[in-house]
Amino acid sequence: MPSFSTTLYMRTSRSISLRSMFRGAVLLALVGLISGCATTPELATRLATSDRLAEDKARDVGRRPAEVLAFLGIEPGMTVMDVIASGGYYSEVLAEAVGPDGLVYAQNIDFVLKIRNGLNERAINARLANNRLPNVQRLNAEFTDLGLPVGSVDVVFTALNMHDIIDGRGPQAAAQVLGAIREVLVPGGILGIIDHAGDPGKDALNKELHRIDEARVVAAVEAAGYTVEARSGLLRNVDDDRTTNVFVSEIRGRTDRFILRARKTN
Repeated sequence: MPSFSTTLYMRTSRSISLRSMFRGAVLLALVGLISGCATTPELATRLATSDRLAEDKARDVGRRPAEVLAFLGIEPGMTVMDVIASGGYYSEVLAEAVGPDGLVYAQNIDFVLKIRNGLNERAINARLANNRLPNVQRLNAEFTDLGLPVGSVDVVFTALNMHDIIDGRGPQAAAQVLGAIREVLVPGGILGIIDHAGDPGKDALNKELHRIDEARVVAAVEAAGYTVEARSGLLRNVDDDRTTNVFVSEIRGRTDRFILRARKTN
């Protein structure tokens, strides 16, 4: 049975065949870039077989880290900042993704390290003990002074924090945070955001539940000098009715979450 390319050649002229094949190759390349299918299985395997904590691996089911990082375009050799890294779950995942030639800054503000009797401080200390993750550097810094060179970070990533930044600190402070992040990003750098979805028009309730309307995050990000270029449904959960606090055991780890990929504009 003749191949598709042979059949195409027989039915068309050589010039049309070449143009069609070229367009097909371009489409396949674009699909590969968008889906991350060439790197996702490899990273997922490394995450599953590494010496990561058992509880971290258990969280992977609901967080789908390899697919999320592929969507954000995280590649080996990149410099990435994990904003409000807390105990460092994503910092370690990012470290695996960027590899030994890459660098991850695990950034935390003082408040995050001290809450819950210093739980995050102890967790990230244990995670990084004995130089276990040599390509991860702790960055204990407030947003007013991150201490990083301008234009030195390829990707900034933050998970489940924007609702607190916007509703907890207020719109003006949120703009300052996003501005500080933008300053350290390279031209055209990426800002990746994951957060718990809340219903539009229910800002007071969303704040109480630790959720946020996706449109509010998009508006804040774009006002700060970014363009939201893609959204992902990887972590969507239609069974979450968005009326429950995200820390309630019945929904924790399974909330309806949105993912944004924004690009720093010039």
